[in-house]
Amino acid sequence: MTTASIASTHYSVKIQNGRHELYADEPKEIGGGDTGPAPDELLEASLASCTAITLRMYADRKNWPVAEIEVTVSLARNESKTVFTRFIIINGDINEIQRQRLLAIAKACPVSKTLLGVIEINSEIK
Repeated sequence: MTTASIASTHYSVKIQNGRHELYADEPKEIGGGDTGPAPDELLEASLASCTAITLRMYADRKNWPVAEIEVTVSLARNESKTVFTRFIIINGDINEIQRQRLLAIAKACPVSKTLLGVIEINSEIK
């Protein structure tokens, strides 16, 4: 479980999950203090980090010589949908078949599955 709390400082949010604490904020140009990533940037980070971890786990399990994995994610919204663009760089001595397998594995990371699945958000105010 993750908790986000905000006091009176525009728009600094403290995020805690019981083990870690981090901050989110909005950029200065829209009234924030830019003391942490914006919420959309955290969503991008979730997909990027999940992809990188999933690919690392798979490459390690297969004993493939992957030295480094870099994942860049951006999102853009229009009226009808949100589009995530994921760019993956694999540094290592792997062939095209392995690269294509890693691309398929990236598409199956847990955050990808969540974002592509049916999502329901239940909310209540106390």
